[in-house]
Amino acid sequence: MIAYSIIMFVTAVLFLVLGIVVYRGNTKLIHDYHQTNVKEAERKEYSRAFAKGMFAICATLLVSGIIALVGEEGFIVATSLSVLTVGLIVSVIILVKVQKKYNGGLF
Repeated sequence: MIAYSIIMFVTAVLFLVLGIVVYRGNTKLIHDYHQTNVKEAERKEYSRAFAKGMFAICATLLVSGIIALVGEEGFIVATSLSVLTVGLIVSVIILVKVQKKYNGGLF
């Protein structure tokens, strides 16, 4: 599970860095069709709300990786994967809500 944890930590750092960049207002990292209907006056709020979803993904990956370091028993593996699954679902819900609020829909 060490390899899994390393992958989770590296990916978490990637999402953290990208989240920070988006939080600071760089919406060029978000695909154009996801921000077609975002008003220019709301762009900063949009980027901050979108970054919160990315931070949630980062936290999910980090917690899942930490749990995986505890051991390789079936219960621990199942817990780590459950945390990953639930966290990613919650993160996607956050991102979908942001898209619906600021863009009027996903696309």
